[in-house]
Amino acid sequence: MIESGLGIWAIAVPAALFALLAIAEYWAPRRKLALGRYPRWITHGIFFLCNAAIGRLLSLIIVVGSAATWAETSGFGLLQMTSWPIWVEAIAAFVILDFAVWFQHFVMHKHPLLWRMHKVHHSDRDLDASSALRFHPFELILSTLYKSLWVALLGVPVMVALIFELWLNANALFNHSNIRLPKWLDRLLRPILVTPDMHFVHHSIVIGEQNRNFGFALSIWDRLFGVYLPESAGGQDQQIVGLQEAQNNSPGRALWSLLLPLR
Repeated sequence: MIESGLGIWAIAVPAALFALLAIAEYWAPRRKLALGRYPRWITHGIFFLCNAAIGRLLSLIIVVGSAATWAETSGFGLLQMTSWPIWVEAIAAFVILDFAVWFQHFVMHKHPLLWRMHKVHHSDRDLDASSALRFHPFELILSTLYKSLWVALLGVPVMVALIFELWLNANALFNHSNIRLPKWLDRLLRPILVTPDMHFVHHSIVIGEQNRNFGFALSIWDRLFGVYLPESAGGQDQQIVGLQEAQNNSPGRALWSLLLPLR
């Protein structure tokens, strides 16, 4: 019952947030888009539908929720061996899982085969809320299995695991968005959360800047491991987004983007 209720929220909250961010981007964009919304949004919609279908198939085998359910019913995993209050377990799970996602992102940039998949996300020449949907199906499969393994090993309670997924998706939409936060708010949030301006640096065309600011939600890991960069060398207004080899209209096309790992 709880999983069913959270499942509805897991769809409703990101959908509502996406709509709000899209409206904000339309009325007060942070930057002018190089390719615009069309046909990028169609391409990102196709990615979303493909990944939703694959996610449905994966649910027949394993997903984060089912991994948490198995750990909880089997008494398996680190947190199942403790008697901590649920709020302490939740904080511990959030911090450790966030690090796991950060580390996965870091490795995706360092391993040539994994980078082939992940560069589909980086090939987008613009950055807005829809960019959070632009992940290759192969990366989705790998990410789902990876997070499920962490959830099982930690023994994360089902409710906590599902809320973490919701939290992660909401943060991805937020920090990919093309919205203009007031400078004081950006400075206030950055010590804890990845802001849109902070993540924008990571999508620079410059490889040295792509290898900075790997955080998806918490910003502490980039600072802790010395890969935090407050701003690109060219600044927000001059920074070019995407890949050096794909500064044309190709990233806006769905088939080109889906086949990019094979090139």
